[in-house]
Amino acid sequence: MARSQTRNAAVVVLLIVVAWVSAPVAAAQDDAPKLGRFLGAKPAEYPAWFKQSFLEFSEDVREAAASNKRLMVMFHQDNCPYCNALVERNLSQKHIEDKMRESFEIIAINMWGDREVLTVEGQSYSEKAFAEALRVQFTPTLIFFNETGEMVLRLNGYLPPRQFEAALDYVSQKKESELSYTDFVALRAAGSSSKKLHSQDFFSSPPYDLAAAAGGDRPIAVFFEQGDCPNCDTLHSEVMNDPQIRELAGKFTCVQLDMWSRVPVVTPAGDQTDAREWAKSLNVKYAPSIVLFDAAGREIIRSEAMFKVFHTQSIFDYVLSGAYKTQRSFQRYISARAEHIREQGVDVDIWK
Repeated sequence: MARSQTRNAAVVVLLIVVAWVSAPVAAAQDDAPKLGRFLGAKPAEYPAWFKQSFLEFSEDVREAAASNKRLMVMFHQDNCPYCNALVERNLSQKHIEDKMRESFEIIAINMWGDREVLTVEGQSYSEKAFAEALRVQFTPTLIFFNETGEMVLRLNGYLPPRQFEAALDYVSQKKESELSYTDFVALRAAGSSSKKLHSQDFFSSPPYDLAAAAGGDRPIAVFFEQGDCPNCDTLHSEVMNDPQIRELAGKFTCVQLDMWSRVPVVTPAGDQTDAREWAKSLNVKYAPSIVLFDAAGREIIRSEAMFKVFHTQSIFDYVLSGAYKTQRSFQRYISARAEHIREQGVDVDIWK
């Protein structure tokens, strides 16, 4: 009986010791932040009328030309809300679908995929290596080819229906032989309202000498906009009012230019020009576009589509943090940034 009581007492002591040792661990686990939620991802179901291709682009170009069409290649990725918007906002409009089906053969490429792609020049890549070779930074990225396999237009990121339709018209009507896409957009904008551009307290005042800014310790952000621009309205009312974006933008030398104006500008490279000519030389196609340069005046990345808060934050931070020096892929950077934020217990919404 005494032995049994002794054993029971030893067990009790052992349990107390285990509980005492485990308590700090359990408390630390309770105190550790829970992983934040990942929100905003949206799968896209691409139309059945997209071409099922063997990804031999020279053959695809020939087949499209034989049907009096042109080839469009679309880079996408899984659960991309901007790809979803292209399908559900743009292609859901019958006149846009009809225009695309009449004038284009469309091939979808997964920017992280492993299928073999054979380019017009005969080079072989995997889908992801092809996307990397073309420096695809955003999805959807759309590339349009003419009848000989030359690229005639590239759209980096999602465009709302009106701008998207303008791009379709430019390529389907073969306007590239007559004028640049920038000039084509300018003609469409002719006669629009002269509504003033939106002001921000972080915009620099003229004269705009960006050569003087280059070589300093601040990167440069140039906002190309225009009057009577609904997407510019959205940029300033819904995106640039975000406190974190404003904090990031405040660490840049920020300049706002009307992309059709003749306002004098000295570029970061020291060239004396005006806003209209500089936008044209940079191949800025539509408003708003934000072109970001490092402190030495080298262009790093540009936002030239409709992006919401998280992606815009990430574009500014990509340059400001210097992450572009070690991570060429913006998509890989933005994924790592999202995970880092979630590890702090903060939710990430990529469609906010």
